[in-house]
Amino acid sequence: MDIDAVVVSYNSSETLRSCVEPLAELARVSVIVVDNASSDRSLDVLGGLPIRRIALRDNNGFAHGCNVGWRAGEARYVLFLNPDALIDAASLDRLAAVLDSDETAGVVAPKILEGDGSLDFSQRRFPRLRSTFSQALFLHRVFPRAAWSDEVIRTTDAYDRASRVDWVSGACFMVRRTLLERLGGLDEGFFMYCEDKDFCRRVWSSGYEVRFEPGSVAVHEGGVSAPRAGLLPVMAASRIRYARKHLRAPLALLEQLGVSLLALTHVVVSRGGRARRAGHAAAFMVAVGLRSPAQPPSITAE
Repeated sequence: MDIDAVVVSYNSSETLRSCVEPLAELARVSVIVVDNASSDRSLDVLGGLPIRRIALRDNNGFAHGCNVGWRAGEARYVLFLNPDALIDAASLDRLAAVLDSDETAGVVAPKILEGDGSLDFSQRRFPRLRSTFSQALFLHRVFPRAAWSDEVIRTTDAYDRASRVDWVSGACFMVRRTLLERLGGLDEGFFMYCEDKDFCRRVWSSGYEVRFEPGSVAVHEGGVSAPRAGLLPVMAASRIRYARKHLRAPLALLEQLGVSLLALTHVVVSRGGRARRAGHAAAFMVAVGLRSPAQPPSITAE
């Protein structure tokens, strides 16, 4: 097998088979599904497919599930794919071709489309203080294409050409197994959110590159959804942990202040109603250290 396709599921029974079945039919692909202690018997929908199923007794987060998956295989390339995403054989081959053709490429990601065919802005810049405070003050909505205003790259022509990029959405990307082994996989200290950002940063630091390949296309049905209100505290904690891991202490503290301000301004101005405001309020409490984030056995897809 050239490729291990790792899918981490949590209560994904509605989408899991449609994600996995096309991959299970490919001769060069070994499919490994890791289930994070689902309550909906997600693995039961995969009956009859020639794949490996791993049922975990506890949900220890998305990164943990990914690590269990890739360590269970042996192919030279590993595809990480969300259970509500689809990728066809030609697109899979195109990702592998990028890694085949250039040994400096460590990670490669496809163009991602949302379920309605619209573009998912899946290319990202590493966070900077100006982008964090811009988000907190809603300046990224006023200047959506400005490089300083947001981590997300929103210029559509950037998705029409192959390029090097800071980091890519964890919904779908391919990585060399040797690089996973070298870096120790994804950081399981991130229960959810920022594990893809952290991994790509470590890829760059190790001397490899993160690539975007528009000739490969994946469809992410869940790409349009914002984080649920109950997951906002987890996201805030992950952003702060990322800053403390990769920034000097004074800058990490400023980043924490920015995350706190973002949560506070969104308590006042939020489109999601009372539940959303409550989620931002809980995120603010986490960001200022007044409470620790719960780690819910939530969805693994981001």
